Amino acid sequence: MGIPTIDLEGWRSGDEAVRRDIAETVDAALRTAGFLLVTGHNVDPAERARIRQGARRFFHLPEDVKRQYAVKVGQRGWLAPGAEANAYAEGAESPPDLKESFSFASDEPTGDAMIDAEWFLPNTWPTEVPELRPEVESYVGRMRELSNRILELLGTALGTALGAGAGPDFFTAHTRHPTWGFNINWYPGVERVGPAAPGQFRIGPHTDFGTVTLLDREPGSGGLQVFTEERGWEDAPYDPAAFTVNIGDLMARWTDGRWSSGRHRVLPPPEHAPDEELVSLVYFYDCDPGTDVRGIDSHTYLRGQLDAITVD
Repeated sequence: MGIPTIDLEGWRSGDEAVRRDIAETVDAALRTAGFLLVTGHNVDPAERARIRQGARRFFHLPEDVKRQYAVKVGQRGWLAPGAEANAYAEGAESPPDLKESFSFASDEPTGDAMIDAEWFLPNTWPTEVPELRPEVESYVGRMRELSNRILELLGTALGTALGAGAGPDFFTAHTRHPTWGFNINWYPGVERVGPAAPGQFRIGPHTDFGTVTLLDREPGSGGLQVFTEERGWEDAPYDPAAFTVNIGDLMARWTDGRWSSGRHRVLPPPEHAPDEELVSLVYFYDCDPGTDVRGIDSHTYLRGQLDAITVD
């Protein structure tokens, strides 16, 4: 499929020839599928397992308990079944996505009241699962650090490809006080959601909206698929030691279309495994509010896309 595995430790410690080879591999992958697998990240799998354990406790609570945390797309809290249809972002007709989510987002104020009121509000924490807060706060801190390391690699890869005009801080110069989002996505089995309607997915076909997305996923038959023009839809490769990383629309625009935002979907619960239940940890990294990305305001674009996938 052309989704390579990139070892960040090898990138950091490699000589000039090794780093150039890695940069060229990254450039080639992002020109096609828009996806990478990333190892050498030093994120403890036990930390991710603890978040999943707490999240499952929350999602299995009665709906009337979860309802007190219900919000719309782009807000902090519980996204109930039927709240979101990602295929809307492509202008497609689609039934709602077959998932629930608990969403967190950037919460360290900038001091600008208007910006903070939209993008840096406090997060909501479910009191029924108090252990979730310290685990998530630690994890999103690690994800921000890892996202910046990946953006440094991407800036170098772009500079290597173009020969000039980019470098390690090409993107990170715009992540001094960035926005981010973190979704814990729960994909329950058929007993919860019923059979999928025609054209219905756990998450419908779409591209992400920001710069990079870091996904920690569980493998499953109703799992992630990636689209390329050459091969159509294919199951995404899985490595338990790797994060699945894809670039979004802002990154594609930032590179003047050299790189492609990774189009993907999550299949519905499989008929042969109706009890399959998966939890994905999805970290969306953006940039500083007000960043001009080739003539558009980054956060005006982000807000418009979040609104677009909201089911009224």
